[in-house]
Amino acid sequence: MTGRVVVTGLGVVAPTGADTDTYWRATLAGQGAIDRISRFDVTRYPVRFAGEVRGADPAGLIDPRVLVQTDWWTHLALLAAGEAVASAALETPRFQGNGSFDVGVTTAAGVGGVAFGQREIQALWSQGPGHVGPYQSIAWFYAASTGQISIGNGFRGPCAVLSSESAGGLDAIALSRRTIRRGTSVQVCGGTEAPLSPYALVCHLQSGLLSESRDAATAYVPFGRSASGYVPGEGGAVLVMEELAHARERGAPAFAEITGHAAAFTPGPPPHQEDGDGWARTSPALAFAVSGALADAGLGPADVDAVFADGLGVRNADRAEVAALQAALGAHARAVPVTV
Repeated sequence: MTGRVVVTGLGVVAPTGADTDTYWRATLAGQGAIDRISRFDVTRYPVRFAGEVRGADPAGLIDPRVLVQTDWWTHLALLAAGEAVASAALETPRFQGNGSFDVGVTTAAGVGGVAFGQREIQALWSQGPGHVGPYQSIAWFYAASTGQISIGNGFRGPCAVLSSESAGGLDAIALSRRTIRRGTSVQVCGGTEAPLSPYALVCHLQSGLLSESRDAATAYVPFGRSASGYVPGEGGAVLVMEELAHARERGAPAFAEITGHAAAFTPGPPPHQEDGDGWARTSPALAFAVSGALADAGLGPADVDAVFADGLGVRNADRAEVAALQAALGAHARAVPVTV
């Protein structure tokens, strides 16, 4: 055991591409995918635009029995996990039988299966309890994706689910790295979201941070002077992570190495659009997390080649994030490219 953890598999399902290759080509070309919400009639809502995954077809790739038991959010997770597992070549006899204990699953979930839940609640109120399906109790649950990935692939190693809002995917990677360092050879980890149902959208609206722009091109402009909020989006990514020596022993190439992680938290109620002081209080926590991750990796600010920012698209929040990066990276903050 070297203690080093690398990424050997990757699966992406995003509005800009329903698979990794399509997503990456769109990224390199700078193609966006924010468009009018098509999942339901939005004329009575102030929000018009979102990022929808429109090219994914789970019907031919997921067991029909699983499709009816799960939410679209879990369908996306299964599609991403299937691609990640295939790219890492985990579907081999090596990881079956007792070898299945060498692979665990950790995913993150923020909202769970809200579309499935809303459909069942509507059936309850309109037709009565006898019309609520038997899968309501599991389809909405945060652990549904972890469970279905584990069951579907026969992975019987340590499994977990994290719910830490937009930081969930990063925290899933951190927990997976810790699990591998404790002796599990492989972790399938990541997260997906599908918050594009009427109920989910209403929940987001209560924050006051959603963009109400009537122009798709300007609905989401993080760090822009005309920033007016964020737009909801669905999709996500799943990684296969494993101990470096284990990857080398089985001849699996590594995309990247996970070298550092840190997390911080700002207590108190979440700020609103105009709350400049509230957002300013988040800067020290973010700067602490960035500095802590670098320290964990044994790196310094000058070693950072790119920053993938939160980019909420709320002007005060964006200012606070810039201030945090300046505090954590110092003079190097002016030289390093930042994207969202």
